[in-house]
Amino acid sequence: MKRDAPEQYYDALETRLPEEREAALLAALPGQIAHAQRSAPGFGRILSRVDAAAVTSREQLAKLPVTRKSDLGELQARQPPLGGLNATPVEKLAKIFMSPGPVYEPEGHGADWWRSARALYAGGFRAGDLVANTFAYHFTPAGSMLESGARALGCTVVPTGVGQTELQVAAIRDLRINAYVGTPSFLKLIVEKAAEMRADVGSLVKAHVGAEYLPPALRKAMLERGIRVAQSYGTADLGTIAYESLLPDGGAHEGMILEESLLLEIVRPGTGDPVPAGEVGEVVITTFNADYPLIRFGTGDLSAVLAGASPCGRTNTRIRGWLGRADQTTKVRAMFVTPKQVHEVARRHPEIVRARLVVEGETGNDRMTLKCEVKERPLGLAEAIATAIRDVTKLRGEVELVGAGALPNDGKVIEDLRKYG
Repeated sequence: MKRDAPEQYYDALETRLPEEREAALLAALPGQIAHAQRSAPGFGRILSRVDAAAVTSREQLAKLPVTRKSDLGELQARQPPLGGLNATPVEKLAKIFMSPGPVYEPEGHGADWWRSARALYAGGFRAGDLVANTFAYHFTPAGSMLESGARALGCTVVPTGVGQTELQVAAIRDLRINAYVGTPSFLKLIVEKAAEMRADVGSLVKAHVGAEYLPPALRKAMLERGIRVAQSYGTADLGTIAYESLLPDGGAHEGMILEESLLLEIVRPGTGDPVPAGEVGEVVITTFNADYPLIRFGTGDLSAVLAGASPCGRTNTRIRGWLGRADQTTKVRAMFVTPKQVHEVARRHPEIVRARLVVEGETGNDRMTLKCEVKERPLGLAEAIATAIRDVTKLRGEVELVGAGALPNDGKVIEDLRKYG
C-alpha cells in the first residue's frame, strides 16, 4: 500500500534513510529464511543446515548457498514443476509461465505481485494513463508483469501484445493512447510505421521499456518526438529489480535504483563471495515474496553498485544496469572450464586478488593463460598456480602475474578470444 509521499515519489519508502532501509530488510530476513525452509521443500533441502534466526547481517547472509537461475532446470526436473522453491502450493497460485529451457515461473495473487508499479511511477506513469502493453502475454510473464504494475497505479491497459505494427499504430491513433510498455526496438518500429502511414500518434508521450538494450540515440530520437523513455531491469523469476528515474528534460539520471523490497548482493561470478563496492559481479537477490521466497538467487546477470544516491532524491542503492552474463563457461580442448574452477584456483593462493582466464588460439589449438592480480610475488608462485590449474581443470595453462588494478573491472572471469569460422 502506498504511504503519503510527495508527488514525485511512489511512496515514502523511497526517501528513507539508507540505514533505516537496511535495518528493516535485515530485521525481516530471519523470518523470510525460516518461511522458505518451512514452506518451500526445495529451500528446506538447500538451507537444511542454516539457523535462520542467526542470519541477521549481510556477513551471515553471504555464508548461505547461492541458488542460480541456471540451476532451475535441474531442480524443476527433480521436483516438478517449480523445484520445490514455491512456498504457496501450485493449485493456489494465480498463474504459471514458461520461459525457454523450459523453466517455469509462478505468479501469485494480489496487486502488483511483480513490483513493477514503482518503476512505472518513476518513469512518469500515473492514474488515468491509457497504456499499450506490447510485451508478450503468452508463456512468458513480461506482459502480465507490467500490466499488474500499470493497473496498480490506476492506468487503463490495452493488451496489444507483440507484432502487428499497423494495428498497434491504429490503436494508439484511435484510442489516443498516451503511454507505451515494451521493448525499445518495437517502440521505434511503431513510431516509424506511424510516420509511414501518416497516422497521428501525437498522444503518445511516455514509454517504459525493458528486455533489451536502450541505445542513447534512440532515447534522444524519441524525446525529440515528444516521448519520454524510462527503462527498468528485471527477470522472469524475480520481477522488477531496478529502475530509472527521469530528469525534468526527459533524460535519465545515472544508473538504476534498486526496488525497495529486495536485498541485493554483487558476487564474484562462480562463487557466493560479495565483491568490493563498485566492482562488477553477478547480481544475487534475496526476495521477501511470500509465494516464491528466493533466497540468494543468482540471476546470471552482471552489474555493479554505483556510489551515492540518485540526484532524484530516492535513497536506495543504485546499480549500473545490465552489463552482460555471469555464466562464462567455455570449452577448451573438449573440456568445460567454468568461473567456479577459476575461483578455486585463486582460492588456493591467497596472493591472488583477482584472476581472469584468457582463452586464445584456433580450433584444435586452444591456449589458456590465467592472468592474476597479486599482492606479492613469492618465488615459485607462477609455477604453483600453473599446477593448481592442471589439478582443477585437468588442462595445462600459462600464468601471467600482473599488478593490482591491471585487469578490467568488467566482471569477466573467463575471456574467450578465439576466432571461429
